[in-house]
Amino acid sequence: MDGVDVAGRVDGRTARAERTRAAIVEAHLALISEGDLRPTGERIAERAGISLRTLWTNFKDMETLFEASGAEVLRQQDAAHRPISTGLPLPKRVDAYCRQRARLLQLIAPSARAAQMREPVSEQLHRNRLKHIERVRDEVEELFAVELAEAGPGREQLLNALVAASTWQAWSMLRYGLGLGVDQARAVMARTVGALLAEVAPD
Repeated sequence: MDGVDVAGRVDGRTARAERTRAAIVEAHLALISEGDLRPTGERIAERAGISLRTLWTNFKDMETLFEASGAEVLRQQDAAHRPISTGLPLPKRVDAYCRQRARLLQLIAPSARAAQMREPVSEQLHRNRLKHIERVRDEVEELFAVELAEAGPGREQLLNALVAASTWQAWSMLRYGLGLGVDQARAVMARTVGALLAEVAPD
């Protein structure tokens, strides 16, 4: 029984620690979504209902918190992502892809804007961004495999152009640089992606 009791206490502590870490990440992302793009440890701890000491017991520094929050944003994106059939005609694939990219980019907009401010001095935020780019790259390679194959020696250049047109940096320019609404920005993305692919689309 003693062994069972010890195991139960250990499991209980582990579960509490996981709940605390989840609450901290939730508080961090909630503050960002409300416009506090550079929340301090004090504000995060207060929002999570814990002490500052507890915050730094669970996360040794902001970089480790950025890692956990980045993983949660990716999880949310994965949950919101819907597969697009590769059997659709090219115009329908482009439309479905750009609609989904617009939706997912709006989902991550607060955290992406916050990360943009701190990434020059944060290796972890840079790693987080590379993970997002890699996922976009994987989807483009799968969804537009036929057209990419048609590009021959220009495949890599076309792939890079498609990824660049549909990641956060381009979306940020459309939304906040040019001041376009979501539908307008999506239409520009669709026009760009469609034009790039039309050059190599098989007859």
